[in-house]
Amino acid sequence: MIVALVVLPMSATADDKGRIKLPYVEWASEVASTNVLRVVLEEAGYDVRMVSVSAAAMWQSVATGDQDAFVAAWLPTTHGHYLERVEGSVEDLGPNLEGTRIGLVVPAYVEIDSIEELNDHRRKFGRQIIGIDPGAGIMSTTEEAIEEYDLNLRLVEGSGATMTGVLANAIRSNDWVVVTGWTPHWKEARWDLKYLEDPKGIYGGEESIHTIVRAGLKDDMPEAYAILDNFNWTPADMAAVMVMNEEGGDPYDNAKRWVEQNRDLVDTWLP
Repeated sequence: MIVALVVLPMSATADDKGRIKLPYVEWASEVASTNVLRVVLEEAGYDVRMVSVSAAAMWQSVATGDQDAFVAAWLPTTHGHYLERVEGSVEDLGPNLEGTRIGLVVPAYVEIDSIEELNDHRRKFGRQIIGIDPGAGIMSTTEEAIEEYDLNLRLVEGSGATMTGVLANAIRSNDWVVVTGWTPHWKEARWDLKYLEDPKGIYGGEESIHTIVRAGLKDDMPEAYAILDNFNWTPADMAAVMVMNEEGGDPYDNAKRWVEQNRDLVDTWLP
């Protein structure tokens, strides 16, 4: 009985500290980061629920308090219009990853270097730009680029998976293809790709991925708030998890493996 009394208080169960809900979009980068945060928060004693949503719903659900936090705010350009709408209802904890960018991406063998050259070769591109889910910030930015550069190409909606599938098929056939792209992403490790120059600056410069939390989270869950506030890693760290996921296995199990292999870094996130 004495041993039981000593051991039980030290054994944290998943729901000891309450439930925290993390919305995310099914992008390779955010599947990786959200699963890693889930593992760390669960180890700290929280019951974590991940909720797959659109980009717009991700922002709105945290602004209304229905969800608690997300680690997928691409700022200042990609998600800037979302932040403007809800700025008074959320807290921006700052970058969790720096050195990102977005733009139009082609295989390195494609013989153009600028967005301005797309019209001259539109037939080789099938008169289309392969996009992802319609709510993504990069899609609205690409619509703006089509207008500003007066492009005679159609933006095709889909998902991150369909975009990379089309890209893979084109590369196998040595065909020309242009896709909406972002860094970091596992496709950069698999294929030789390049960003098309953007002389008008539609896609902005270097971006950061920020952590956004609902109002009041610091008071309700101070330890979870501290972990989210401390969360910070590099494009190489994220790429390592994304490559694990692309090679197979469950993203949650891969996140557990990555956390175990990177304890020194993970410990710096803990309060």
